Amino acid sequence: MARPTSTKLPAVPAGERVYAIGDIHGRIDLFEALVRIVEADDARRGKAHTTIVLLGDLVDRGRDSAAVVARAREWSREREVEIIQGNHEEMLLASRDNLDALRGFLKFGGLETIMSYGVVPGAIMAANVEALQDLLNEVIPQDDFDFLASFKKMIQIGDYLFVHAGIRPDTPLKLQLGQDCRWIREPFLSHKGDFGVCVVHGHTITPQPEVYSNRIGIDTGAYLHGTLTAIGLQGTDRWFLQAHDREASGETSAAA
Repeated sequence: MARPTSTKLPAVPAGERVYAIGDIHGRIDLFEALVRIVEADDARRGKAHTTIVLLGDLVDRGRDSAAVVARAREWSREREVEIIQGNHEEMLLASRDNLDALRGFLKFGGLETIMSYGVVPGAIMAANVEALQDLLNEVIPQDDFDFLASFKKMIQIGDYLFVHAGIRPDTPLKLQLGQDCRWIREPFLSHKGDFGVCVVHGHTITPQPEVYSNRIGIDTGAYLHGTLTAIGLQGTDRWFLQAHDREASGETSAAA
């Protein structure tokens, strides 16, 4: 991993601690494991004002998006949790009344999301796109739609900006478009200049967290590679926590 080259490391405010978690994509097993790891790590490090940030894409592709949404809501009742809206939440919300959006949603893991709400595969395969839209609106509770719609575009804590995909270079933060925040790759990923903040993001899968002076990417492919990553931040310190899927043994393990 590349190390930051700036002489002044970004920091969170004194007395605060932040954990940000990358794209979950329906992997409730990894999410539950990482929740336990984060809670234990937070307790071990002593008293602080702790904020949890979920970087979006809770849904699609994995097998249990419904359970991930329920667990995220439950966790947000237990402690301070901020949730960023990802492009997959955007697609799901748009699919309620837009058939073109639904077609895209179905191509990128939406079928798995619908099935996670108790729909059998046979019912999905027998339905046309209009019937699938009706089914989606029938099986997903309005409370879940409202919860997903409440997710934020970005949040800033100290010198760190938390966003799903990234931001457009040379554009002030207050002028960033939601579409870019949820979908952008280039020119964000290759930008070498100063964003004015250190951007912590998901959306783009890498085998390990990517650490640069201006951004940190923590989407390590929960649904694809079986690794869900969190970054911990306190002062100028940063550390990583991971939950790993061991397909051969059926076990989930954790590593700092």
